[in-house]
Amino acid sequence: MEQATDTRSRSTFSSLRNRDFRYLWAGTCFLSGGHWLQQLTVGWACYEMTRSSILLGAINGLRFVPFLIFSPLAGVAADRSDRRRMMITTQWFVLATALGMALVAHLEWLEVWHLFAFTLATGTVWSFSEPVRQALIPDIVPRAELMNAVALNSAAFNFTKIIGPSVGGGLIAFFALYGNFSIQLAGNFYVQSATYLFVMWMVYRMRVPERVLEASRASVLSNLREGIRYVWSDPVVFAVMATAMVPRLFAMPYQALLPVFQKDVLQVGPDGLGLMMAAPGLGAMVAMLCVAHFANRVDRPGLLMIAGLVFQGAFLILFSLMRTLRLSLLTLGIVGGFQVMFMSVSNMVLHMTVPDRLRGRVMSIYMLDRGITPAGAMLAGISAHFIGAPHTVLAMGVLVLVLAAVVVAFMPSLRKVRA
Repeated sequence: MEQATDTRSRSTFSSLRNRDFRYLWAGTCFLSGGHWLQQLTVGWACYEMTRSSILLGAINGLRFVPFLIFSPLAGVAADRSDRRRMMITTQWFVLATALGMALVAHLEWLEVWHLFAFTLATGTVWSFSEPVRQALIPDIVPRAELMNAVALNSAAFNFTKIIGPSVGGGLIAFFALYGNFSIQLAGNFYVQSATYLFVMWMVYRMRVPERVLEASRASVLSNLREGIRYVWSDPVVFAVMATAMVPRLFAMPYQALLPVFQKDVLQVGPDGLGLMMAAPGLGAMVAMLCVAHFANRVDRPGLLMIAGLVFQGAFLILFSLMRTLRLSLLTLGIVGGFQVMFMSVSNMVLHMTVPDRLRGRVMSIYMLDRGITPAGAMLAGISAHFIGAPHTVLAMGVLVLVLAAVVVAFMPSLRKVRA
């Protein structure tokens, strides 16, 4: 019997045997699919309307600003309240904003500021939605399958990184046959709204066990201070938080420049942009399936995190040198694989280390690194304006390698952490 249990825990999809995690996982697939569809559509529309790489970087960075402002409060709310109910509330807001944007585009009222307002609104909702989704996983999955569940949840997010942009690019081309620029945008936003309706259905079907809300016995400010003290005092958690800032600031902003590579460097159409947005997701999906399969056998997750940083930097440099779509897609796929391996293993370490009563707050503090992404995206956009997108991505890759060396030298707790 013990051997059978061990075999189940080592299965690549073992955590999907849990009914409620299946609903959460399916909802994550469609929620993330809509997210990637939105990212491609808004970025494409912004560059088509302005031809400005600076505005393109700004709009991609703006969606992360709310994480810096609201994420700590979202974490406190996740520890003080019913997490399922909180998910339902955020889903209604996401659906309403997507439908509103579809109508604005359909009625041909769209201006550039609408894109910025929509991006800020959805970013605010996401800053509350993501911490609670992360904190909910241990509530519905046995501890023996927790690492597998975290890996599969990341795999779902990145699987849709393939589907969402590919569908988005295809829909832009499809709707062009039946209407003008406004119809192209409205069609994409209507499809995005449909994905959010499915997510709503999944959340309503979930059954989440009741838990003792210890955080509600103290004030919100006390809850926030407790979470910050915990992060600051635990060397492993602090090391994970600090290291997570490196790819957010110097690696991930390359995505904001993909429309520039598509139009000015590789000179391909919207379908090519969809493939470029999807390639990192394909690499991420392969990497996540490997991590899910071997999750319970990982002994030194900190070393995997460092390896993820090193290879992200190296392949960003290679991508900056590519001048054909095929080789660009290959290098982007490898970048995506190591990028998501890094993020997934970071999540695993935090979930296995942090107690449940603090999990919402710690995960929300962890997501503050997304708040610094606008700085990286904006700097990337400004740099691309003056020295070109290829040289900008080359410099980003070099910086990631240098900072990975700094992590190895000055954060020994990360190298030594064991699962």
